[in-house]
Amino acid sequence: MVYKFVAAALIVCLEACSDASSPGFANPDESFTASSSSVISAETSSSSVIFSSSGNFLSSSSDNIIESSATSSSSVILSSDSHDDSAGSSTNSSDSRNSSSSTDGGSTPVMTSSSSSAASASQYLWNDEFEGEAIDTSKWSFEIGTGASGWGNNEWEYYTSRKENAYIKDGILHIRAKKEDYEGQKYTSARMITKGKFAFKYGTVEARIALPTGKGIWPAFWMLGENFDTVGWPACGEIDIIEAVNSENIVYGTNHWANGADYATYGNNTGNYRNQKFELDITQFHTYKFTWDEKYIRMFVDDFMYHEILIEGNEGDTEEFHKPFFFLLNVAVAGNWPGFEVDDSQFPNEMLVDYIRVDSRK
Repeated sequence: MVYKFVAAALIVCLEACSDASSPGFANPDESFTASSSSVISAETSSSSVIFSSSGNFLSSSSDNIIESSATSSSSVILSSDSHDDSAGSSTNSSDSRNSSSSTDGGSTPVMTSSSSSAASASQYLWNDEFEGEAIDTSKWSFEIGTGASGWGNNEWEYYTSRKENAYIKDGILHIRAKKEDYEGQKYTSARMITKGKFAFKYGTVEARIALPTGKGIWPAFWMLGENFDTVGWPACGEIDIIEAVNSENIVYGTNHWANGADYATYGNNTGNYRNQKFELDITQFHTYKFTWDEKYIRMFVDDFMYHEILIEGNEGDTEEFHKPFFFLLNVAVAGNWPGFEVDDSQFPNEMLVDYIRVDSRK
């Protein structure tokens, strides 16, 4: 989510294309344990590209900083403008995997957890399967209140840590936005963060999530630079893995950072990525994957690549994306991006999260 009160964005990113297949998780035998003193280095590679804008406000400082990455068997073809329609085969042949689409169908997401495929925590750098009776406060904290200027986006909700707004049931995390008068606001919701508890650099993230839709609704699964408290935004960098607004069945992925004295942003979406559209019902569970290495940041939904940004050698002044980041999950109501018309009949409205897993290889 991006601070939209900032001056007009400067888009300076290079898009890249790759004929590599989407990367998988590490072999379970190659296990890692995250700790505040461990620094694990490696490297990854995969592929994707995207456009969007949005915003959120936060601080950062973390004791658990993990540098990771994964080796890649994929060959990467660099292109300074592979998104150009004139690029021809460079945008089409390398993205044949994006020709498929899938929709789960129906408006009510299947509430069963896929934890049967979940591995022990030692198989991942970090994970949360959302089992048990309560949210694990050793992994998550809650942001409370309305933030500065509605979290920088003029949002209308009041974030709480109440079970009415965030809870676990049957192995699923529910983040619930409600219509209610609370602390001077007309809506409540929750905003969960791993700041101060987990941050990492490079790796593969996989999450199974069902998103809410509705006029004025704005769910997000995203990341902020762990150095936010010292350098501020946008110098800390921001990575929006998943965002959706209003009643669109489109997922957005975006990067935000400081380009010298200016603010820069670059993103794409599943509605039109490299002249391909991925049809999906975002209210159903889908598998979202984010890959991050020294060269690229890439995003996928059900193996459809919808975002890619070249960060190798700090291309486009992207040095922010070579430092640790932490996670955020939230559902906002109204704001600069979705707008200020809200359909009150939609509430309560929920984001559902089955699991989040961070993996890496030596």
